[in-house]
Amino acid sequence: MEDVLDRKRALCLLQIIETGSVRGAADVLAVDPSMVSRAVAKLEQDTGLTLLERRGRGVTVTDAGRMIALFARRQQDLHDTFVAEVNSLKNAQRGHIELVFGEGFIDMVMEPVLRDFLTGHPDVTYHVRVAGTEESVRCIVEDMAHIGLVFQPPNDARLRSHYSRLSPIRVFVRNDHPLAQHKGPLALAALAPHAGATLVESFGVRKHVQAAELDEHITLKPMLVTNSFKVLWEFAALGLGYIMTPRSVALKGAQFADLVALPLANPILNNSRIHVVTRAGRALSPVANQLLRRVVKTLPLV
Repeated sequence: MEDVLDRKRALCLLQIIETGSVRGAADVLAVDPSMVSRAVAKLEQDTGLTLLERRGRGVTVTDAGRMIALFARRQQDLHDTFVAEVNSLKNAQRGHIELVFGEGFIDMVMEPVLRDFLTGHPDVTYHVRVAGTEESVRCIVEDMAHIGLVFQPPNDARLRSHYSRLSPIRVFVRNDHPLAQHKGPLALAALAPHAGATLVESFGVRKHVQAAELDEHITLKPMLVTNSFKVLWEFAALGLGYIMTPRSVALKGAQFADLVALPLANPILNNSRIHVVTRAGRALSPVANQLLRRVVKTLPLV
């Protein structure tokens, strides 16, 4: 039955019901009344049903005609809704965006980028996933996220970088820590006598530090291992020992005011970068593209 219910012919029938006559329907559709009559006659032929009963100069719609007209109205409503949805997507006003980034990027992204974007796009929905480097990359390449902010992602042809900035790893200690008095860049051996905290191995920061350890032929033995940047920073702020991490944004909170950053000597740790990535070849929706441009424009260049 779907194949014989021509949409345009059904709309002619619908207009007859809404206007009360063939001529009224023709006026609304801006066509000749004979064209409306032929359309309904063909619809009757296609369906094998009587849709209109002629009475004098007028017509009366049968139950079958009302049923088909109701179908035509529903189809028209679906069509109008579809067109409106497509136009909203084209205008980047609706849609859904999946984001993934490390905990260390939260302050860099939430207020400077997402606050105004969410306010300006109230009909867009979002899923924000916080993850380490390995999980972030997996989410991007498996299309579980549209946009990712990643520290030192692997050299993977499936990733496309839209933004890259040098983000060297530094040692952070409280200003009363013995290392705070050290002059010049630190070798990793200088950290060995002291307590330290580090991230789990799924984080790019930890992988970078491990590469530097191999380069300097030393194995550091941290007191604390965590998957939380907040725990890492609090460890240092409490004076419990050193941490090694990039510092992409200013830390918020009085407890961090006494922290000092110390440079490291190893070139591996001085050449790490942060990237904004998508999956290579993936066509983002207009609203996701708009957010991607906002992220790249808002993040600092140095």
